Amino acid sequence: MNILRAFRLLACSALALCGLLAHAQGQADYPLGAGDTIRIQVFQNPDLTIETRVSERGSITYPLIGAVELGGLSVASAEKKIADALQTGGFIQKPQVNIALVQIRGNQVSVLGQVARPGRFPLETVNTRLSDMLANAGGATPNGDDIAILTGVRNGQSFRKEIDIPQLFLSPSAADNLLLQGGDTIYVHRAPVFYIYGEVQRPGSFRVERAMTVMQALAQGGGPTARGSEKRLRLHRKTDNGSIQQLEPLLTDPVLPNDVLYVKESIF
Repeated sequence: MNILRAFRLLACSALALCGLLAHAQGQADYPLGAGDTIRIQVFQNPDLTIETRVSERGSITYPLIGAVELGGLSVASAEKKIADALQTGGFIQKPQVNIALVQIRGNQVSVLGQVARPGRFPLETVNTRLSDMLANAGGATPNGDDIAILTGVRNGQSFRKEIDIPQLFLSPSAADNLLLQGGDTIYVHRAPVFYIYGEVQRPGSFRVERAMTVMQALAQGGGPTARGSEKRLRLHRKTDNGSIQQLEPLLTDPVLPNDVLYVKESIF
């Protein structure tokens, strides 16, 4: 029993250490942006410890060396830049600089719409991809669409792309699993629905699945009641000009968003 307990403690300690290492690596890779608050320390030089905010231009003012451009640099690169400046200026020999993130405001991505935890999330590494950020937001809800809309700015131009969410995870080399940048917005719309009523077990609205047929839509509604018939169906569909078509569909016909399926009472 003691051996088992010791093993569990060892396993928990190992997991905790892995988490700390991953967090530390994430901070080292984080690209600094305007609005971020950082604490800078130099080993054995407490007078050089400051807490400062990255300006809108991406710079800070640091003792002895003045203005330093840090915007877009990873934390590790920013540490090296300050250390190099201190050494090149002849102020400190082989300085050991440490930068800690106090508050992240600059490089954030908004995840909105039908996700489990909508909100703003920091870009913790320079290689954060769309699938990573969707995972941070808890993924799409059951009512969420299969399409995510990514908007932002690339090369000074407005950027917008619709991305197939399932393909991001089904295909490990998906070309649409794009690298994110600060200020990007990911939006997951509500999934399209169809409506079914009449002589069915569960009338109501249901999600339109991919390549869905009338037979599958009927199954979503629980099938016909004892008085209903799958052979007596009427489909109401809105056309591009706003008029309503009334169709007598086959069970193999496709179901489109906002279709209304009516199950009639059996003649016999």
